[in-house]
Amino acid sequence: MTENLGVVAHAAEDLRIEALPEPVPAADEAVVEIAFGGVCGSDLHYWKHGAAGASILREPMILGHEVSGTVVQAAADGTGPAAGTRVAAHPLTAHGDGVTPYPQDRPNLAPASTYLGSAMHLPHTQGAFARRVALPARMLHTVPDGLSLEAAALAEPAAVAWHGLERAGDVRGKRVAVIGAGPIGQLVIAAALHHGAAEVIATDLFDVPRAIAQKQGARVLDARDGDAIAALHADVVVESSGTVPGLTAAISAAVRGGTVVMLGLQRAGDIAVPMATAITRELTLTGSFRFAEEFGEVLAALGDGSLKTDGIVTHVVPVADALDGFATAADASVSSKVLLAF
Repeated sequence: MTENLGVVAHAAEDLRIEALPEPVPAADEAVVEIAFGGVCGSDLHYWKHGAAGASILREPMILGHEVSGTVVQAAADGTGPAAGTRVAAHPLTAHGDGVTPYPQDRPNLAPASTYLGSAMHLPHTQGAFARRVALPARMLHTVPDGLSLEAAALAEPAAVAWHGLERAGDVRGKRVAVIGAGPIGQLVIAAALHHGAAEVIATDLFDVPRAIAQKQGARVLDARDGDAIAALHADVVVESSGTVPGLTAAISAAVRGGTVVMLGLQRAGDIAVPMATAITRELTLTGSFRFAEEFGEVLAALGDGSLKTDGIVTHVVPVADALDGFATAADASVSSKVLLAF
């Protein structure tokens, strides 16, 4: 058996590739041999800053929540998929805190939830960037026949994009603008085309993501071209950069009476945005956070080919070279989605 290599964040700028013990599953957990894992922005933040927003590293943590693989040991309690089943993981465990109300049909808003590879709670919720991990069987969704495990690793970020787009309602026949064509932005483009948008326009600072977006079927603009963005009059604008200039651009790009989805996570605290424009245009500004039941829909759409993600993965890096992979993922001028191969 190969060494169980994992990707472990210890502190800011302290990311290590370590040999981990073999997983010891609880009765409701299956052992999964991970095939691919997508490097997310939160993984990069833990590496570079020792924190992702309010989630601060206080102990070593295995990163990773965008994973696919094969069950090698089914859960002892008989739940979940059998050994040999190809799976993708839905990384959320929804928990209320007993005090804060939230809509029960939107588990992504449960205030005390845990997420694979998250330092929000102590002890941290260990992630799945390892060759073999024990995961709750309820997290595991069967990968459709014919869908590669490489493509299935996109299910989690694609569900984030899908959920964000659907926060705007029905986009059929509408003009959709996507501010920021990073990995999530690319998947918003794919979801918008899947959902029947009449036109999709994507903005980005860099040539590589603009070229990928164009190959997907989007019209592209340089994110610095404020006049062109303001002239879009888009019915729906999805802000996926998570930057203050991006949110400003999203408001300027929206048609009067349009909708702006705030998908990219902004920094904590107050930010300056042109709210007077949002008010006088009667824009609907709506937040979007993770996803809920969309995961299965996304896997099915990936499986039947209706959700097209060709070209979004630009690099596949062996886990032994994960440090190089993280550096590549952090450089938006040369990469889109980076996968680790386990």
